[in-house]
Parts: sequence; C-alpha cells; structure tokens
Amino acid sequence: MANLFIGSLAYATTDDSLKAHFEQIGEVESARVMTDRDTGRSRGFGFVTFVSEDNNKKAITELDGKDLDGRAINVSEARPREDRPKRDFGGDRGGNGGGSFRQRSW
Repeated sequence: MANLFIGSLAYATTDDSLKAHFEQIGEVESARVMTDRDTGRSRGFGFVTFVSEDNNKKAITELDGKDLDGRAINVSEARPREDRPKRDFGGDRGGNGGGSFRQRSW
C-alpha cells in the first residue's frame, strides 16, 4: 500500500483535519501528522493512505500546493525508508571503549 507524503503542514493541523482534507478525494484509510517525540508538537509533515491506491495520483494532482490550515501543502508519493540516505554524523562516540570507570592496574 503506497503512502502519500504531506509536507509543509501548519502546526495546527491534526490527524483528523488532515484526514478530512483528503477525504474530498476518496476514502482515507489512515492519516497521521508526525509529532516530535519530546514536545508532542507537529513536525510539519505527515502521511496519508487511501483505501484505493487509485486516489494517490488524483490527490497529488488536485491537492499539491493547495491550502490547508493556512499553509500551502506539498503532496507527493512517500519513498520507502530504505531509499533515504542514512544519516552518518561520523566521529567515534565511544571514546575509550565506552566505560566511564578508569581501569585499575594493580
């Protein structure tokens, strides 16, 4: 089942308002606004899955760039996670093998 990626969401947008907006295209199976794990605040993007995948192209055509809660949203097909580049910040985080206790040499 292909998801749609919805970007540039207003912070006021909820799962329910996102679902309602996309139901003008067709029956929505799920609509989720992604939130910050620590603050619970919207991260400004979400995902929508239609019951029928045929509605994906129609939603992209009709809703991309349209206004939702005062912001022009981006609608595109979501890429599978494995297609995204891994974030490699480099550097060794372990220091001296990870232990914080100094080894005693008796």
